[in-house]
Amino acid sequence: MKRSLTTLPVAVAFALTVGLASMTSAPRAQAITTPEILQSSMSTQCLDYQVIGMCAWLYCSAWGCTVRTSIRVKHYIPELVVSAYENTGDNPWAEIAMLSPPTGDALGGGAARESVAQQHSNTHFKNVDAIGHPSELFYRFASGFGWFCESNSQPLMPYFISTLDALAWRSGVPEMAYPEALTPGMREMGSVGDLWSPIYPRSGFVSQTHDYKVAATAAQRAADVVTRSGQPHVYQPLIARDSESNGIWGPDPVKEGDAETHQWQELAPNMRMSCSTFPDGGENDQLQEPGDYAWALWRPYRCCKKRGQELLYFTGE
Repeated sequence: MKRSLTTLPVAVAFALTVGLASMTSAPRAQAITTPEILQSSMSTQCLDYQVIGMCAWLYCSAWGCTVRTSIRVKHYIPELVVSAYENTGDNPWAEIAMLSPPTGDALGGGAARESVAQQHSNTHFKNVDAIGHPSELFYRFASGFGWFCESNSQPLMPYFISTLDALAWRSGVPEMAYPEALTPGMREMGSVGDLWSPIYPRSGFVSQTHDYKVAATAAQRAADVVTRSGQPHVYQPLIARDSESNGIWGPDPVKEGDAETHQWQELAPNMRMSCSTFPDGGENDQLQEPGDYAWALWRPYRCCKKRGQELLYFTGE
């Protein structure tokens, strides 16, 4: 299962090449392109760059030992582009959508429609894809200078494709029997007086009438899966880089409402140059057809450039 996901970046790269050069079919108005995603990663509010202290390293050579220092910084890194959308093949990321041709509306998926008899329901479904953010190339380059941190995210790597996780994503098995799914008030997303939906079971079906909240919940569930190992889903884990001896302190797995583990930046249908956890205010925008959304998942890191064999001490939060 892991092999199936890790071989897709080749196809992604091909689609990007073809898509950026010449798209045979025009993307929908709500679609977002790779250049636009790269542009969105320049948000200084999302980056939230801070110098928070210093690190002292013991450096030893044949001529003796000295203490070297480096600055310690804290900032967010855009690790994933998470899309939540109605129908297979309609990923709002234009180049990624080229890899998955549409198969039409499927019963049991998408928003309920009153025009179809016996199909109206408060339970809505979203497909979700979580793809490595293309800006990771910049952070990888910049980390060599000691001013930026680096994550384990691989650009354009498919970490989660819900169509490959069809059993768990469409049935909720086995998570519907988990304590988190059976206990009211446990692992719920939203705010006091405005609860959106429980996180468990982590499937594409959400009991919610507001389409933005449905999509946001599905995206949150996918991020919850991807940032943990050993989950009962078909996915590629994205575990935060965390190694004090190498001067990097990564976040814990994503948890709803916790800015110490993540923030979201809306990319489609409305691009925002700011980040927050859900609820993020997007639910107040006028809903647009066809009900496809994309967000960038930013996660906080602390780091300092390694300048010796052993970290003696560090300062800052």
